Parts: sequence; C-alpha cells; structure tokens
Amino acid sequence: MNFRRKNIKKQHCEAIVGAQCGNAVLRGAHVYVPGIVSASKFMKAGDVISVYSDIKGKCKKGAKEFDGTKVFLGNGISELSRKEIFSGLPELRGIGIRMTEPIYLSPSFDNVLPSYLFLQNLPSAVVAHVLDPQPGEKILDLCAAPGGKTTHIAALMHDQGEVIALDKISNKVEKIKQNALLLGLNSIKAFCFDGTKALKLDMVKDAEGKPPFLPESFDRILLDAPCSGMGQRPNMACSWTLKEVTSYQPLQRKLFTVAVELLKPGGVLVYSTCTISLAENEEQVAWALRTFPYLQLQPQEPQIGGEGMLGAGLSLEQLKQLQRFDPSVVPLRDTDIDALRDARIEDMIWLANKDCIGFFIAKFIKCKST
Repeated sequence: MNFRRKNIKKQHCEAIVGAQCGNAVLRGAHVYVPGIVSASKFMKAGDVISVYSDIKGKCKKGAKEFDGTKVFLGNGISELSRKEIFSGLPELRGIGIRMTEPIYLSPSFDNVLPSYLFLQNLPSAVVAHVLDPQPGEKILDLCAAPGGKTTHIAALMHDQGEVIALDKISNKVEKIKQNALLLGLNSIKAFCFDGTKALKLDMVKDAEGKPPFLPESFDRILLDAPCSGMGQRPNMACSWTLKEVTSYQPLQRKLFTVAVELLKPGGVLVYSTCTISLAENEEQVAWALRTFPYLQLQPQEPQIGGEGMLGAGLSLEQLKQLQRFDPSVVPLRDTDIDALRDARIEDMIWLANKDCIGFFIAKFIKCKST
C-alpha cells in the first residue's frame, strides 16, 4: 500500500519517459535509458531532474522540451548527459536516472534475494493458495508466463510432483524456465505450446509427457486467462480498443473448455483474470456452469477479496464463492501518509489487502468424468 508524497519541489531540468516506464517508476523502479523519451537541453550527469510520464505518447524521441499532457513522477539524479542518452549507442541500457524522491515510496526489490523471492501482487499470490496443490499431484498451469504462479504452485507442493507450464510465446517460456532454475524448483516442465490445442484428440498415449495431453490427465489446473488487463495498476495510459476488449471472452472460453477436458474427475479448476469486466469474469462463470453441468463452484481459502459482481445471472450464494479484488473500494486518492499515522493496525491491514490490482478468482470442482 502506498501514499502520495507531497511537497516535492519540481526542478527546471526535466526528463520525459514513456507511459510503461512511468508505470514501473511508480512501482519503485529507477528510470532506464530506453524509457527516456525527452530531456532538457543542457541536462548533464549528476543533475537533479524532475521526471514526468508522457501518458498520451505524444512526445517525440529526443525532444528538448515537451508541453503536452504529462504526469509528475518525482525527482532523481541523472546518471548520463542528454548527449549520451540520445547518442544512439545500443549498449546504453542501464539506469539513466536514479530516482531519489519518487512521489510514492515503493521500495525496489530488483535483485533482492532472487534465489528465494519472487515478487507478486497480492491476488496473484492468493491464486496458488486457492488452487491448493498437494505434493505428488500433477498440475497444469495453462497460460503460465512469466512463471510467478507456476513457481508458487511448485513451492507449495514442496517441489514434489509435476507442474506443467504452457505458453505459446517462446521467449516467455524461457523466462519460466529461468525463474524455475533461479528458485531451484525441479518439478516444473515448461513448454512452448498453444493452450487452446493442449487436448490430445487421439487416444495414443504420449510417453514423453509433452503436450498435447490425454483427457483427464491433471489433478488440478490453473487457467490464469489472457484478458484485457483492465485491473493492472498503476496504468497511466489506456490503449484498449473495443475490438480488443471483446476479443478475450471467446478465447477464454476455448481455453476453459480444454481445461475442463484435461481435468480428472474430482479435480480442481481455478479460473482467474487481472481484469474487472463482467464479461470476462462473472459472465464466464455463469457460462461455465451452464455449459458444464458437472462443474460446481467451490468456496475459496483464503478469502481476502470481495464477492462477485451482480449482472451475470449468478445467485447471491454463488457470488459469495467468488473473489473480486476491486481497488476502487479504497478511498485513498490523494491521501497523505501523515493522515494515517494514528490508524489502527487492523484498519491498515484491511486497506493494504484492498489497495491492490483489480483481479478475479473462481474455483470449480469437476464432479464426474466427461
């Protein structure tokens, strides 16, 4: 949980960064050279710089000044001169501005105990606990990159059993493998494979354990589905089109159908997204319960988020079995940290649990064979 720092003095010397870089700075990162779009004419190494995010993407690369829409991110010290930053040398990829007064005091965990820690948002960590994997089981993470939930699942199983991780983009699969290696987890097998094609249509057994898989092969499946990502925070630039947003529901249903077929009778399927739309969350649950009558919603543990949203035809009892993390319920806009110094610890914990990304979790059990 973070509170805005006020009274930071803005400097005459400015640097403009792209919206994605700006998001990273709000999460505790320094400014890396590739993210710098513009810098003041006489900026030198060692100068104190005010850093702004170009949230509309209008600033031209290499500009000496920018009067468009920009959001103040805080102050830092330049590691390089303007001339060095825009020299065009491809090897310049390190820190360009070291943030000393960010508007939010988010600590950077970059390279902090990398063999022991994997930083995740709270709901992302909750998902693996809701799945509740047990040692010796065979688990499928159907859309796994970059591997945070995959490695968490393997850790909860004490690295005993088998965790299959799929993603259709090869460099993302390499990232899963790197994270598993870094954390010393041997139960993870990652494959570059399209999850919509993960069901083996003929019944010839594959002895190598590679995708596609025979029906009813897995004890538990996590479908952390591709989604519109409208719950991601911070996000200072909205680039979604209506066509893009509406494209996710059919893809999610294809993946869900495959997951149901791959799940053993009595197995657990957890569906999650990092978006807030009804169409990708509660409507998908209602569709799943209609389409697969042998699926039953299950209560979740731990239950930290709120209940599901009305509007998809689910009963109040069913909505209570869902988890929806909705940061809009937390009245923290422009709250100063000094205003909460006398708050009770219970209230602070409640705020911290709610002030996270937007996220959705549903848990199903498959009652019989298909």
